[in-house]
Amino acid sequence: MSRSPTIDAARLELMLTELRLPAMKAMWSGIAAQSDKEGWPASRFLSCLAEHEMADRGRRRIARHLAGSNLPDGKTIDTFEFELVPMVSKAQVKALIAGDSWLRSGANLLLFGGQGAGKSHLAAAIGRGLVENGWRVLYSRTTDLVQRLQVARRELALEAAIDKLDKYHLLILDDLAYVTKDQAETSVLFELIGTRYERRSLLITANQAFGEWGRVFPDKAITLAAIDRLVHHATIFEMNVESYRARKARERKRATGKSKASDNQGEG
Repeated sequence: MSRSPTIDAARLELMLTELRLPAMKAMWSGIAAQSDKEGWPASRFLSCLAEHEMADRGRRRIARHLAGSNLPDGKTIDTFEFELVPMVSKAQVKALIAGDSWLRSGANLLLFGGQGAGKSHLAAAIGRGLVENGWRVLYSRTTDLVQRLQVARRELALEAAIDKLDKYHLLILDDLAYVTKDQAETSVLFELIGTRYERRSLLITANQAFGEWGRVFPDKAITLAAIDRLVHHATIFEMNVESYRARKARERKRATGKSKASDNQGEG
């Protein structure tokens, strides 16, 4: 006794649910109708279903990794104003996002510049682009991550905490300057840098050039060792431009002044 198509369809949907194939479950009936209409061989039908499932898994994986990356919203390559930071090449940044050799070798990115130069935006934009290309990224203010590692050290779990960060191909430490000159804080930061050296990549933003890093690391030997590990395999962007926020404030003030002048002329 043959089963009805309705029963077969219901059983298929139950099996696809059990096998955790949501894209196939959502699309099989439409693709099956097209297959029947056009006379596809079974291999083409199955291949088409598998392709949709793989593409859907890729989208869901990227969404999951973005959600776990702590990257700020809205900071993308498209929203970064490269014309205001002429020493940073958009082509080079895109190449870093598209390429994988530097991540595979554990190379680093270092962004230097004053307050409001766009370092955090660029760092987040690079991180987002890498996540969209399949890499694992974690974004954190340096002080926040250092404090987490300090708690782990007090609980005798520092090694385990640093090991957990190994799942991220790139760790973005924003605002290195705000780590206080405290032996406990800087020692866990140095341990993190040393552990990831030539294995996993770091992207660090900092207001001060290397010559002023003595303000971060209280010990000269540790300062030199940290710098040596960071720059050994590194791409460095020096974003020495006027503060973005200050420039925007001046532009708003100028626009307001022009508006008032225009109103005064109209009243006259």
